[in-house]
Amino acid sequence: MSDYRIWLCLVVLVGICSVLVNGLGVNWGTMASHPLPPKIVVQMLKANKIQKVKIFDADSSTMEALAGSGIEVMVAIPNNMLGYMIDYDTAKQWVKHNVSRYNFQGGVNIKYVAVGNEPFLTTYNGSFLNITLPALQNVQAALNSAGVGDSIKATVPLNADVYNSPASNPVPSAGRFRADISDLMTQIVSFLHSSGAPFTVNIYPFLSLYDNPNFPVDYAFFDGTSSPVVDSNGIQYNNVFDANFDTLVSALTAVGLGDLPIIVGEVGWPTEGDVNAKMAYAQRFYNGLLLKLSANQGTPRRPNQYVEVYMFSLIDEDAKSIMPGNFERHWGIFRYDGQPKFALDYARQGQEMLPVSASGVQYLPQRWCVFSGSGDLSKLGDNINYACSRSDCTALGYGSSCNGLDSNGNASFAFNMYFQVQNQQPQSCYFQGLAVETTQNPSTPECNFTIQIVYNGAAASSVAQLGAVFVIFLWLFSVTV
Repeated sequence: MSDYRIWLCLVVLVGICSVLVNGLGVNWGTMASHPLPPKIVVQMLKANKIQKVKIFDADSSTMEALAGSGIEVMVAIPNNMLGYMIDYDTAKQWVKHNVSRYNFQGGVNIKYVAVGNEPFLTTYNGSFLNITLPALQNVQAALNSAGVGDSIKATVPLNADVYNSPASNPVPSAGRFRADISDLMTQIVSFLHSSGAPFTVNIYPFLSLYDNPNFPVDYAFFDGTSSPVVDSNGIQYNNVFDANFDTLVSALTAVGLGDLPIIVGEVGWPTEGDVNAKMAYAQRFYNGLLLKLSANQGTPRRPNQYVEVYMFSLIDEDAKSIMPGNFERHWGIFRYDGQPKFALDYARQGQEMLPVSASGVQYLPQRWCVFSGSGDLSKLGDNINYACSRSDCTALGYGSSCNGLDSNGNASFAFNMYFQVQNQQPQSCYFQGLAVETTQNPSTPECNFTIQIVYNGAAASSVAQLGAVFVIFLWLFSVTV
């Protein structure tokens, strides 16, 4: 067996096999009203033998929890900080504070720095087009200056919309970089090649299904389709993941860099918030993905090569924006509290097993806030809207687990979600006299009424993290470089 051929054992999740896969990691996002304490998350990663993690910042509490774990880490510079990185001295200070600071024996095993996250999405209207490449160059130069550039590489996680095939020939072999950013993408991939860094791409078969109601469902998974795509070169594609990946390979080949290493920075399937975002589909998707990786099939244009993949994501995040869709808060393999959502057939022997859950999680008391059934009912709609605008009611949406509740149940669900986000404070279960606290669980077999975990002040919320970002940079600009 060649050196790069690594058989997948799903010990990555539960530790039941004897050989680890080097190519599988997870994304760990923290945009939650009550994030799990970082130390508990790291314990959960280790319990599930997960050896690679991609995070979306370099928050000190997260980094300190990862220190000494041996877990390989991709840290990140958020998009709103890219403008700072076009100043080389600032990039050096960022590397000093967020990379060099943890680069010691027994520290954090940093492998990559993600410079931005999908900065060329068309929805950003070109906001980051002129600053991403200079930021990438400066961060890699700063890593080199710090003496870690040989082992830590700067990359840019990009959405798969940076490349496409023409409508007249929609096959992978016709893949090219998007016309409006073609020159910029050529410069970026040339720099990645020169610095020894990989191209990082996020591929979402679920979104292909979500965006196109006529998209063949089976083509989003890995277990075969009745309508494969046959490329003009005769290659047959049975799933959209391979087709998407090879469209990128073709785009790279077209600019003379067809051998550039590729990391799949995000790939996964949500379990709530859309008619196709459900547990059964997530199980099907992950089982197919893991089987594909275990067989080390690669893709038609890169056969028999292991693909480095970061599953998206580890934990649900109830504070994420739902502009892309209600599903955005439900990508986790684990629920908000670190409990696994579904079992997987780890050994491919027809025996499904659950991942190891988080341990040491503390919950608020067994109290819920529900609709009282009385009061000024003309105010009910406004109060439901108020509750949902300040908590997560996405499970009430069409196709979701709580969509079957009646109007009273909808009100109770909304009131309880707000009550839990507010740490069960008594004043948060009033709603102009429409709500009442109860110790009787109002959950149904299909719909869970959440009991939130105890808020951990040391684990900053997404808002606090954002504030910390600006504090750090105020400090950076106040020091003499």
